[in-house]
Amino acid sequence: MAVTQDIVATYRGPGAVMRRLLAAGEREDRALAILMAGCALVFIAQMPRLSRVAHLTGQELNMLLGGALLGWLIIAPLLLYGLAALSHLLARIAGGRGSWFGARMALFWALLASAPVLLLHGLVAGFVGPGPALQGVGILWLVVFGWFWFSGLRQAERPAK
Repeated sequence: MAVTQDIVATYRGPGAVMRRLLAAGEREDRALAILMAGCALVFIAQMPRLSRVAHLTGQELNMLLGGALLGWLIIAPLLLYGLAALSHLLARIAGGRGSWFGARMALFWALLASAPVLLLHGLVAGFVGPGPALQGVGILWLVVFGWFWFSGLRQAERPAK
């Protein structure tokens, strides 16, 4: 199934999509591609907010974008790999029987699948600015991301049959 169709299907049933992704086999190149696509979308979501900040404060937009690019495409993937490993260890303690790859896929897919809400958050941050609307969309993204990650991790940590 196409990635866009999988993203839409994740909003209806994240567990089923994660089962399908895990059934395709352990391919680290696919996990890395999903992670980098998610991080790239997070970077793109930051652009309207950074443009607003540059306009209001007189800072150089290119410097702000360069910092965000470095953070989201170089540093964040490394941190997300560590977070996925930590989530797998915690799931092991709680009785999970999945693989390291499954924990990575659950986190990386949650980031990519929740990116449409994060893009909306970026638009609200850029056009509306700080306030209840931005906080509401931020909370919505956090709930959606948590739901996708927890559902995916639950599927990834199930015992192998």
